[in-house]
This record gives sequence, structure tokens and C-alpha cells, in this order.
Amino acid sequence: MTKSLPAEAAHAGSPLTAPQSGDQPGRVRMAAVNAASRVVLRTLPKIPKPVKRMLGRRSITIDGNTLDTTLQLMLAAQRSAGLDGLVASWDVSVARTQLRKLAAMIDGEIAVGVKDMSIPGPAGTIRARHYVPVNTRGTEPLLVFLHGGGFVLGDIDTHDGLCRLICRDAGVHVLSIDYRMGPEDRFPAAVDDARAALRWAYEHAEELGADPERIAVGGDSAGGNLAAAVSLMSRDRGGPELALQVLIYPAFDPTLSEASMQTLAAGYGLTAGDMELFWELYLKGPEDAANPYASPLRETNLKSVAPALIITAEYDPLVDEGERYGAQLRDSGVPARTVRYPGMIHGFMSYLGWVDAAGSAVAECADALRRAMGTQLRSS
Repeated sequence: MTKSLPAEAAHAGSPLTAPQSGDQPGRVRMAAVNAASRVVLRTLPKIPKPVKRMLGRRSITIDGNTLDTTLQLMLAAQRSAGLDGLVASWDVSVARTQLRKLAAMIDGEIAVGVKDMSIPGPAGTIRARHYVPVNTRGTEPLLVFLHGGGFVLGDIDTHDGLCRLICRDAGVHVLSIDYRMGPEDRFPAAVDDARAALRWAYEHAEELGADPERIAVGGDSAGGNLAAAVSLMSRDRGGPELALQVLIYPAFDPTLSEASMQTLAAGYGLTAGDMELFWELYLKGPEDAANPYASPLRETNLKSVAPALIITAEYDPLVDEGERYGAQLRDSGVPARTVRYPGMIHGFMSYLGWVDAAGSAVAECADALRRAMGTQLRSS
């Protein structure tokens, strides 16, 4: 399925297999990363672009496109703190805390209605968060959103800012789902939770103030994988019919065999090593890697699944697999628009206010949702 884990993962205890208490080096690295990130994230928006270019010294260019200067500086600060990837620690609890703290540094308050709730799932209740558009009329469409984090990290808090933005800019209800993750709960737990949440959202849309006939599903990274998987399930298992699937830099290939996974393996935030570890902790074995609900790229017939918008980033090791899925959808006759953002890295949509492309990508998603749902955004 995948290659062996990086040698660093072979320290005492299993790598990210369960919350550990003895990873002091990891906690030190996390503290250094958080300190560096606080300085960078507070300072970067105030630095003029010419100064950023000067600080970046040497531009990084691929195929004529240059890595965004702000992102170059951010990545350099993280490397100086000892982090070249998403995971600063092999302790899952430490890594999850790191991501929550970094997300809290970026997210801003967006004025939409918010309500935390619990919904029934196949293994107990599922935590969820309902975002309501301003001046709702109780008839708006609904987007079921599945957060990213490699099937191991992330939650509805780390993606709160992105969900608020989509809710506000698209004028749709958003139901964000806190599905089960590895290594505690491996495939198909996350997909089963996502499917159950989508079915619940459809059956209770009117209670949420949304239109049950206008539902979409979306997610970023691992969440993009899950959104594609539940779109397949909706086709295969009798609905609900979906207006759109919004796949934001989705992760699809457990074999790590796409060209971009090799050429962008390290140095751009998300690394091949990160993805190798995440897949190892999500899937139980090689048979799961061949399952289309774990890797939608393995589905040979995509006919009649929901139309798709796929957002990719030029400096993301996942760029090729996301774009290949778009091509496979189109080959099956499914309307699929793929938009690659030049100069961007994995996760760039979370950096609204730091990189201009983040706002453009959110606007792209909002426009696609409005078009698919047949709605116009009302002024608040």
C-alpha cells in the first residue's frame, strides 16, 4: 500500500497511534513552532510586498509561477523552528493541539449564526456545528462540510473560520461534522460518520431552516476525500441527490504515486512523509487502499455522481491527484470544474487576509454553490 514509515517515527511508542504522555521533544518543537507562527502571522499582513520579496531573497519558481512571497516567509519561519511538514510531534494529542493553536491564530470572527449540536451516528453521537446565514429566511440551501487534517488531525474548531466564510459569502447553511478519526477509529469510520451526517442533514434540513432539495457536500484535504466518497455513496445507496461536491485540495491516493507527490515531497508545508503517515493511520490494510470509498480514484465508473468543483494549489503535493479525479469525472460525463491556484500551497484557503488567493478561492466556492443551488446572495 504505502512505503514504510519514516525512521523518526520509530522512537519509543507507536507513531501517532494513540495519545502519548512522554513526547517531551515533540512538545518543545510544538512550542517553538507556535511561537514562531505567532510572530509571523501577526507581522506578515503588515509588511509591504516589496519588503517581503527582499526578505524572501530567492524566489521559488516552477513552470513560470512563483511561490507566494508571504507563504515563502511563513514556511521559512516554520523551518527555522524545526518544522518541515504538518506534524511537529509523533504524539497524536500534541499534533492535534498544535493544529488547533495555529488555526486559532488565523481565524477571525465572521458574523453568522452559530450553534453547536450533536447528531446521531453509527457509533454514537457526532459533534456538529451549524452556521446560519445572516437574515435567513429558512429556505436557504445546505452544505455539509467535512474538515481536513489527514484523517487524524483537525476538528470543527480548526475549520471554524473557513465554514463561517463559506456560510456568509455563499449565503448557505453550513453543517460542519466532527467525524471519527484514525488512529483510534480507522476506515470506514470517518466515511460512515460522514454518510450518516449527510443523511441526517437531508432528513432534518427543514428543522435547520434549510431546503432539503438543495444540498451539497464539501471538504478540504482529507475532508475533500470524504466529500467525494459520500457523493459516491449517495449515488450507490439511493441518495440524497446532491447539487454539488466541493473538493478543496483533496487527498485521494494512498500509494503516493502521483508525480507531484515526488516533485513537491518536502519544503511546501504538507510533505510526502506527512501523507504517508496519515494514510498508514487511516487505513487498516492494502484492501482498504483499493476501496473506492477510501480512494475515489479507484472508482472506474463515476457516471451520475454529483457535479464537482475541485480547488487545487500549484505547490501542493496533492495537486495531481485532485486534478486527475476531475479528469476522471469529466471522462464519465460528470460536470467538473478544476481550478488550480498558482503560487499556493496546501491549506492556503485558511490564510484569508494573508494571501489574496485565499479570498479568491472562497469566492470561487461561494459562486459555484450559488450557481449549483440556483440562488442569489442577498445583501445583509
